[in-house]
Parts: sequence; structure tokens; C-alpha cells
Amino acid sequence: MPDRKRLTLKDIAKELGISVSTASRALNSYAGISDETIKLVKEFAEKHNYVPNTMAVNFRKNKTMTVGMIVPELVHYFFSSVISGAISTAKKHNYSILVSQTDEKLKNEVFAIRTMLSSSVDGLLISVSNETINGEYLQEILDEGRPVVQFDKVLDEMNTPKVIVDDFQGAYDGVRHLIQEGYSKIAHINGLQHVKNSQERLRGYQKALLDHGIEESESWVLHCQQISEDEGFAFAKELMTSENPPDAIFCITDLVAMGVMKYLKQAKIKIPKEVGVIGFSNWDMANFVSPSLSSIDQYAYQMGEKAMELLVEAIKNNEVGKNQIHEIIPRLVVRESSKRLS
Repeated sequence: MPDRKRLTLKDIAKELGISVSTASRALNSYAGISDETIKLVKEFAEKHNYVPNTMAVNFRKNKTMTVGMIVPELVHYFFSSVISGAISTAKKHNYSILVSQTDEKLKNEVFAIRTMLSSSVDGLLISVSNETINGEYLQEILDEGRPVVQFDKVLDEMNTPKVIVDDFQGAYDGVRHLIQEGYSKIAHINGLQHVKNSQERLRGYQKALLDHGIEESESWVLHCQQISEDEGFAFAKELMTSENPPDAIFCITDLVAMGVMKYLKQAKIKIPKEVGVIGFSNWDMANFVSPSLSSIDQYAYQMGEKAMELLVEAIKNNEVGKNQIHEIIPRLVVRESSKRLS
């Protein structure tokens, strides 16, 4: 045996008196190779701690076995759960993931996309920033022949697979629950007006009110710019100190709902007796605040799994520009903050 740190296929072939291609086929149990040869090669490789040179294999296949993933925030519970789901699925397919965050800024998104391109990723997973209006920069990845899968916040006009939650249904279910609990003056703290998931949650809120004969007031719909706890606090104060305060507040995210609850507690307004609160995302923290927060579960981990599965499939089949929508049905999780009649 040659005195080397790393055993190669050439070494195995030379030692066993076979061709390199036969050694390679035997290691991969190809048809047409005898069971005896397969056994001989595998036992020799195991005995001598053979490790395949995956970089060389991937170079021959014109693949890096790496994909990019761009999210608005890494520390956000929802996106961290999506990332975990994507990584879990990537490992099953022997892929690595490069993750970048945009902080909801278009310029950071453009930089991340171009960095992914220069890193020769095989494909890209992306949830677009709140500032992203069109897919001009995202098209650069597609033009390079690399598949893209969008998730959560997506651009409809881009021809890519998309994994989204049914935001309309989630909002509808949450507001209907509030109505069934006896609330009749329901406000909505929404997100940016041009963002699709904000639009869909507003539409679900409005349809639930309409279907149940509940009054809708323009003054009860407020729009966040940062989707933050501070905004939740400030908007709750604005709503509750107005001439016509609501008796329930449906929030665009759990983080905003936390700010709402913080103000209500400070103002000594009882939750849920006087004001009901419901969020959207179903963060872990929803279980640990007091009272516990009712929320809409978006199944973030499963979203990451599905997005990665679609990307692997697109890479394998060399499919770029396939317009496909996978919609996840959310689930209402009722906790203390909205159980007025229970």
C-alpha cells in the first residue's frame, strides 16, 4: 500500500488489480459488477478508511451540492424554524446550505443574491424582503440556469415554485374565533400594505367580519412599518385611548401581539375579559407569556422541509422557471388571551 494520508480510487484499483472504473462501480454497487468484486472492493475500502473525494465527484457532475437560503431575519422564530426544516431535508440529500439575512432591506437582498451566484450555489431558497417589489435581481439566478424556490413572502410574477401559508384562511379562522367568543369590536394591526401576506391577512379579517355581520371600522386597521413589539405597544395605546376603543385585537404576528399585551397590562386592561388578543405565527414564547397567547400556527418547520424538497427536485430535473404553488393550511391554536367565554 502507498504511504499516503488519503486513499484514492486509483490506489484501490492498483492494489486489487482492477480498473478505476470497476472500483468506482463496485463501491456504488452498480449492476453488471459481480457480487464478489463488490464485496472485495468494499471490504478493502473499509479496512483502509477510504473516503470519497466528493469535491472531485461534484466537479465532474457540475454541482457544488450547496444551495443558498436568503431570509429577512435569522433570529426570528418563524424563519429560524423554516431554516431548521430546510437544513434537515438538505442533509438527507447530502446538500449544504449557505444562509444569509436581509434585515428586510432590498440592497442587502441584492448583495446576498449576487454573493450566492459567485459562490456557485446549485439553487436558491428565498423569502423576499418587505422592500422587494419586483423580481429584477432574483431573475439573475434564474438566468444562470439555477432553480429558485420562494417561500412565505413571495413575488407572484416570478415563475418559481412557491411554498406559502394560506394567510387568508388563518386570519379568517382567528377573527371568527374572536367573534364566537363574544367580541364584536375587533381591530387589526396589519403589516406593510404592499406585502402579500399582509394583504391576505387583512382580507381574511375583513371577510370574517362581513360573514358574521360585524362592523368594520377603518380606524381599527393600523399598519406596522417594522412589524415590531414596540409598534404593537404604540398601536394598542392609540386604539385603547381613542373615542371608540375595540374589545379585541388581531395582530399580524406574535411579536406585535406581545407589544399589545404589554400595553394592556400596563394600562390595567384585563386580558381576555376586557380585550381579547390573537397573534399569527405560534412562536414558542406564546406558551410562556401570561396570559398565554392564542395564535395561528404557520407550520414553519414543515415549510422549510417542503421548500427544500422542491429545490432538490428542481436541481435534479434541471427545472428552472416552473411555476408551482404549495399552500400550507394554518391551524388556530387557542390559548388564554382570547378565551372570553370558556
